[in-house]
Amino acid sequence: MSYRIGLVGKPSVGKSTFFNAATMNDVPEGAYPFTTIDPSVGEAYVRVDCAAPEFDETCTPSVGVCEDGTRFVPVQLVDVAGLVPGAHEGRGLGNQFLSDLNETDVLVHVVDFSGKTDIEGEATEGHDPREDIDFLEEELDQWYLDVLGKGIDKYETKYHGAEAAIEEDLAEQMSAFGIGEDEMKQVILAQGLDLDPETWDDEDREELAREIRKRTKPMVVAANKMDTPEAQENWETITSDPDYDHLSFVPASAHAEKALKNAAEAGVVDYTAGDDAFDIVGDVSDEQEAGLRQIEEFVENYGGTGVQQALEEAVFDVLDCIAVFPGSANGSKDEKGVFRDCFILPEGSTTEDFAFHIHSDIGEGLLHGTDCRSNRQVSKDHELSHRDVIELISTKQAAP
Repeated sequence: MSYRIGLVGKPSVGKSTFFNAATMNDVPEGAYPFTTIDPSVGEAYVRVDCAAPEFDETCTPSVGVCEDGTRFVPVQLVDVAGLVPGAHEGRGLGNQFLSDLNETDVLVHVVDFSGKTDIEGEATEGHDPREDIDFLEEELDQWYLDVLGKGIDKYETKYHGAEAAIEEDLAEQMSAFGIGEDEMKQVILAQGLDLDPETWDDEDREELAREIRKRTKPMVVAANKMDTPEAQENWETITSDPDYDHLSFVPASAHAEKALKNAAEAGVVDYTAGDDAFDIVGDVSDEQEAGLRQIEEFVENYGGTGVQQALEEAVFDVLDCIAVFPGSANGSKDEKGVFRDCFILPEGSTTEDFAFHIHSDIGEGLLHGTDCRSNRQVSKDHELSHRDVIELISTKQAAP
């Protein structure tokens, strides 16, 4: 039921290190192409301020954890392998890469902002990270354009009655991207195009494919290796370039995040994922302390290592998701505890959407909801807000 974040990037940029830092898994890492062949799937987390303290309760999470009033809610992180130029033509892992990518809801593109890996993932100096950003977008745009073209061909080669509508054929052809007929029509009209593909030229098709891609595969750029001076120089240049205003950028050091989590597990530092500071609490050598002090300077300057921030940017800012807690207006609790769950839902979700998200039986029997903060009854079509605590009043309970 959790969202799937696709982690993508050319070889050797630190993508697997980012994945391991976010999930504390142990997938292979290495400075050579295709360290990752099959997609690795791990559990990462996004932070939500826990609602329990407002009700003078201590939460008992069924999944994830709660640390000092911060709830860590699980999401799936998918390390997608095979991004090289020409992937849409089958180069590298080609079709497998695109298929795996399409199983995700949002992308985090890990880019080596130090410029020390070229477009193929080989060691170099002075590479412009903008080339990496551009080539991922171009690969995806060409992939979408190929699928769009098949839909147009289908429309143009079949018999059309008076009610023929191009958005129907295109939505059917591109349904795997999660775009429906109504949204397809909106995109076409928003591009200033007629609902007649015979009036579209090649540029119109390319722009339409790009806009559909931007809507259905939104992305965050994790500017990795930002603990290097080269990356910091590139950051200023790239983030001020108006050509990239449509993208979200997060400064990151996957290496720093992994080092801190390893040190925390060993009892060397007191650190919680996403924090902008940490304390050295264990015995360390002079060399280890020097390394930790360098990391400390980075996290203080950038508000954290960027790994946790990139995931949350993807879920809460790019996807515009909200977190909702099931609750009880009378404060009662069962033997399993209170505030056990926290669910990530799309923006605009209603009480009824929330009920069906938890279980179809609850949704089918839903009468109304109760806002547990105000003790006010809310209707089925009431639109929920981030961190709402809602009790669902239903004639049915979830099947065991």
